[in-house]
Amino acid sequence: MAETKSTCCYCGVGCGVIIEHDEGVITGVRGDPQHPANFGRLCTKGSTLHLTAAPNTRVARALYPELRATRNEARSRISWDGALDHAAERFAAIVREHGPDAVAFYISGQLLTEDYYVFNKLAKGLIGTNNVDTNSRLCMSSAVAGYKQTLGADAPPACYEDIDHTDCLFISGSNTAWAHPIVFRRIEAARKANPAMKIIVVDPRRTDTAEAADLHLAILPGTDIALYSAMLHVMLWEGWINEDYIAAHTEGFDALRKVVRAYTPQMAAGICGVPAADIERAAQWFASSKATLSMYCQGLNQSSHGTHNNAALINLHLASGHLGRPGAGPFSLTGQPNAMGGREVGGLANLLSAHRDLANPQHRAEVAALWGVPDVPAAPGKSAVELFRALESGEIKAVWIACTNPAQSMPDAAQIARALAKAEFVVVQEAYATTETAAYADLLLPATTWGEKTGTVTNSERRISRVRPAVAAPGEARHDWAIAVDFARRLGHALGNPLTDALFPYADEEAIWNEHRETTRGRDLDITGLSYATLETEGPQQWPFPSGARSGKTRLYEDGVFPTESGRAKFVAAEHLPVAEPVSAKYPIALTTGRLRDQWHGMSRTGTLARLFAHEAEPLLHLNQADLERRGLAEGDLVRVSSRRGAVIVKVAASDSVRPGQAFLPMHWGANTMGGHGVNVLTVSAFDPYSKQPELKHAAVQVEKYAEGREVVALRRVEADADAEHGAMAVMARMRDALQREMPEASYASLTLAGRDAPVVVLKARVPETRDAAMAALDAATTLDDPLALIYRDTRRDITKRARIDGDTLSAVRLVGEAKAAGWLQDMMAQGTPAGEARKWLLAPLTQPPAGQQQRGKVVCNCFDVAERDIVAAFKAGESLEALQTRTRCGTNCGSCVPELKRLASMGQPE
Repeated sequence: MAETKSTCCYCGVGCGVIIEHDEGVITGVRGDPQHPANFGRLCTKGSTLHLTAAPNTRVARALYPELRATRNEARSRISWDGALDHAAERFAAIVREHGPDAVAFYISGQLLTEDYYVFNKLAKGLIGTNNVDTNSRLCMSSAVAGYKQTLGADAPPACYEDIDHTDCLFISGSNTAWAHPIVFRRIEAARKANPAMKIIVVDPRRTDTAEAADLHLAILPGTDIALYSAMLHVMLWEGWINEDYIAAHTEGFDALRKVVRAYTPQMAAGICGVPAADIERAAQWFASSKATLSMYCQGLNQSSHGTHNNAALINLHLASGHLGRPGAGPFSLTGQPNAMGGREVGGLANLLSAHRDLANPQHRAEVAALWGVPDVPAAPGKSAVELFRALESGEIKAVWIACTNPAQSMPDAAQIARALAKAEFVVVQEAYATTETAAYADLLLPATTWGEKTGTVTNSERRISRVRPAVAAPGEARHDWAIAVDFARRLGHALGNPLTDALFPYADEEAIWNEHRETTRGRDLDITGLSYATLETEGPQQWPFPSGARSGKTRLYEDGVFPTESGRAKFVAAEHLPVAEPVSAKYPIALTTGRLRDQWHGMSRTGTLARLFAHEAEPLLHLNQADLERRGLAEGDLVRVSSRRGAVIVKVAASDSVRPGQAFLPMHWGANTMGGHGVNVLTVSAFDPYSKQPELKHAAVQVEKYAEGREVVALRRVEADADAEHGAMAVMARMRDALQREMPEASYASLTLAGRDAPVVVLKARVPETRDAAMAALDAATTLDDPLALIYRDTRRDITKRARIDGDTLSAVRLVGEAKAAGWLQDMMAQGTPAGEARKWLLAPLTQPPAGQQQRGKVVCNCFDVAERDIVAAFKAGESLEALQTRTRCGTNCGSCVPELKRLASMGQPE
């Protein structure tokens, strides 16, 4: 058994992990107790990373290059030389005929810094186009623009250590308890150490994070600027601003003062939908605290005025002087593991290496000199939304997509599908062959992923960590930087560029990093004092870390000097603006999107594990009980959710986390797990004029009951020791193929996993009619075509059912026309309960199992598999939270379920 230190591949906390591996297989993972981001803690997603790398999940991996000559044929295997030569020829031909801006690159915050650097140089240095953007545009670009407008540079001034020193924590637009669980564990610890610490949470929903707050401001979506302006109004009125700090270190306050005069608490209360007294209390706590730290994420960023949302919050810090000292400052929480590193190397259409701006002629000249090219193109590149619009219009002919899944994650998913279908040439460089975007690839290139890669990442607090490989890549997968370098050399030669070999001389990732390091010399993120050797021996380090320094800088702007022309921070005077798509009579519900606790982004990795579906098992629309009653809906009914762009059909769940007139739908579900194009068919592509970040957080929708079609449920249990060909991913792929090929008319579909060690693949659908060919395909995919399968058929009512028992274990079920027993049959399969006396009832229309057991329901603690039903029963019987944790260990490992346990404990009353 060997161990390798690396980092987690999920959110921007950048947790350190220790990977356990044996004979080329990753066998376990645990938190690195020496890593300053997590000190050994991991969330539910991070603690199961080794399971996502198990051999039986490799059926989902891209293992060798595949090419199709036309869109009407399937891809077939091709050599790496053949693949990259073909790609170089296609790109070169398009560039020669249409110019360099006819091609584009769309990359990812999951790439390593070295990968990012090569793609940036390939596009801007070799081809001569700024059409290189990243999925970080969808999550962090408004935070970037907000920092630059106010503080002068894309540099978060605070750090995780500040959580331990703050007296007032202001969390806005972030369900930190779910999206950044390790940060939330640190918040809980800080509050325990300092019971006087105040927590304010700004969020339209009453999330687990809001439940922990001393004050929850449940503002209406998109009203952040009005709230912050009213808070500043109160600070001015009460004399709570820091006049000395404003005079010495800022500019532009007079203009802002004039704007916020109109934003009285009463006026803002009408806009935001929160009591004026709560706005006043928030202002007092924020301003009067010894140190106030704000943390914020997509609720601020994913907005058509996201930059000014950020700036308005930073205004509060500048006005109160809560900046540049322990426990104080604005701190954006990054959504991806290396979104920060991508920004450092200029991996956005408006940036250049080392935080240089593309619009600045001097910056372009500096980068051209560093790269040894005549110039860097001045024409602005296409940001994410613009890029895919240009792909649909034909302005861009070819796109290279690396390590991201825009067919699932971009707004207005139907438009993305049209764009990818119309493109002349689509290259997808990806570890997983099963993503929604991979289906559009003319050329699929297999890339390495977590546990196989080597390089660096930078987390939310500017901390650079080494990523080290534990195992070799499967099949013919290559590192992302190596693929890009190999392609760049071939393309450069095809274009006849004599500088090609000099531009891409890299033998390894360290050579790339050293070049990147040199581009930072004298810049705000100067890392010339760092090396791979330093990171190996001294561990993760924060920037800036210039040559000669003995350590990085923990927090920025302690001297009150900012990287602006005047050296002063700038107040931004911004007015409240409505959301891009207000509700109307036709679309009366304000839909917000966000994350689930145990899933991540497009689920290409987390979606391979059944246990990560246990907390929320399928796509659900969370709706207030009043809205359910108004529409004649009950929990579990199907609803059609429609916006101006498209519609999805999902189940509805009653929720008190949203107020009447609002709804919540998790963003993870795409075409692989539900019908149509997925959740993002609903969302808007309107974007912020400064950051170009789209308003993914809000859309106006209609919700109507849906009761059409015939019900279809198919379940297949997969044994824990099944090989890749017979594992859950292979079964899921076969069931998905049967659904999409034989039942394309299915109006509703949900394809997920259930169970734990022996997963159950769960397909639920609604079809206009049950055709024999479709059912035969589904039976073949679930092994229900076995001649010994139990069969029930009611021709008059068009009800058919099948079940298969292997030994004494129910292994497969298919129900059509009536599926009352689906829930307990799924439980029975997932838990491996012997069929026994239940055999004769397997195909009966029973909502509960014949022995009278209750269905298990959702799992609250994933680490120790403790269900909500059992937790609630324990509390009702008078058991304390401490006693429950001692008995079941729930909440004692990663702690992700602790907020929910506390809420259930407060609700539980002994009978």
